[in-house]
Amino acid sequence: MRPNPVKRLLKSGQPAVGTWLSLASITAARFLARSGLNWLCVDIEHSLAGIETSSHIFGAVADAGGVAFARVPAGKHDHIKRVLDNGAHGVIVPMVCSRKEAEECVAACLYPPRGTRSVGGSVHALNWGATPTDYYAKADDEIAIVLQCEHIDAVRKFDEIYSVKGVDAVFVGPNDLAATMRAPDGTPPSPEAFKQALADILAAGKRIGVPVGIHTFSVADAQSRIAEGWQFIAVSSELKFMTDGAKAVVDGLGLKGGGDLAKY
Repeated sequence: MRPNPVKRLLKSGQPAVGTWLSLASITAARFLARSGLNWLCVDIEHSLAGIETSSHIFGAVADAGGVAFARVPAGKHDHIKRVLDNGAHGVIVPMVCSRKEAEECVAACLYPPRGTRSVGGSVHALNWGATPTDYYAKADDEIAIVLQCEHIDAVRKFDEIYSVKGVDAVFVGPNDLAATMRAPDGTPPSPEAFKQALADILAAGKRIGVPVGIHTFSVADAQSRIAEGWQFIAVSSELKFMTDGAKAVVDGLGLKGGGDLAKY
């Protein structure tokens, strides 16, 4: 069975850098799987991607030798089971805000006796280059489990929530985290307050020995976060790569069309 290189990078203290797949495009995934990024994540939570398209993307990434994550819609057993049974190499679970939720998410990824995942499926073994027997014996040790810290209450309870055995990394969604820090009148948090929340997450991850990661939107931003000690790094998305590239051409040539890609 293929080993999971992302788990090994994280365990060795090295960064693992990937991007978001938000367009439900199998073709885009095929190309990006050959880009050299450590991982790609199909965003099932916020995109139009359904399980059939997502399964084809997992397969396209696997066939190119890449690592495919699925950001599931929620930390529910059926969501997690379905993406793993259809070949995802790992899961990213949004808005995990309690230890009970963290325990349930981890359990859903693992077969008994370590967890509650039911035995079934077929393409999972194919995507790992394994026989079904080999997959069932080794999957628990290779599936990457990433839980998201997206609420300020979860930051305050970080040690309690994310110290659950089996968590490979904790990933920050900066937009959602900032949204939960708004004042009652909707005023966003100050830059200083948000910076402190991120510093608290980074310190807590080091304290309990769990790698932490964050979504970034430029090479410079990713380099800065890696230098600080963040490990599980997302850079932009395939949509942003496309729109940024098109905007660079339009701006560089001084075109005067009516489009405004900056808003996307």
